Amino acid sequence: MQALVQKIRAFARDRDWEQFHSPKNLAMALSVEVAEVVEHFQWLTQDQSNRLEPAKMEKIREEIGDVMIYLTRLADCLGIDPIQAAEEKMRINEQKYPVASSRGRAAKYTEL
Repeated sequence: MQALVQKIRAFARDRDWEQFHSPKNLAMALSVEVAEVVEHFQWLTQDQSNRLEPAKMEKIREEIGDVMIYLTRLADCLGIDPIQAAEEKMRINEQKYPVASSRGRAAKYTEL
């Protein structure tokens, strides 16, 4: 993860883009890239979304790459370790969604 952070930092620095990479701008860019992932699934059935053609899969792969880049850059600018944040959030989710009451259910933790 640290190697990716360094590569993204250098990419922005080499292009003098750090001036544009405020947390607000990065969060907005991230939301746009997530929407571009979602766009590929719009109007597909559940089954179709599980059987994507290779060309569509490659486009989605690129969009996921963009999401990862912006998320990594945003976390870096805020001083957040995204791996640590995800691990901490998983511990919280394990408490919110115990296996015994959430297995096979898509309900929010407040409804379990």
